[in-house]
Amino acid sequence: MDRHPFPGPGLAIRIPGEVTSDKLDILRKADAVFLEEIRNAGLYDAIWQAFAVLLPVKTVGVMGDARSYDFACALRAVTSTDGMTADYYPFPHEILGRAATRIINEVRGINRVVYDITSKPPGTIEWE
Repeated sequence: MDRHPFPGPGLAIRIPGEVTSDKLDILRKADAVFLEEIRNAGLYDAIWQAFAVLLPVKTVGVMGDARSYDFACALRAVTSTDGMTADYYPFPHEILGRAATRIINEVRGINRVVYDITSKPPGTIEWE
């Protein structure tokens, strides 16, 4: 099986702002859920690279009967042949919905998930 590229500088580039061990733990868990959903859908090999980004933004949410104030997480998945240009992967909504629901329910510290549909260019594949 082929493997998606991993950033040379390391996982910390997927945490804009201050990097802490707690944030790295949160990101690893969110990323694992996203990649598991991609594999479960049989899409891993159709995607050139997919990953989660822990944003330096906290948002208000509702978890159970209480308000929460936790991080937002961005999901990114692209198709490419060489990494010089890339297009976002057009997931069926139910796959993104399942991944977002699982991340919010299973990863303590995240209460909002967004999907990045920026092409390269003008954006880049990674966030930092």
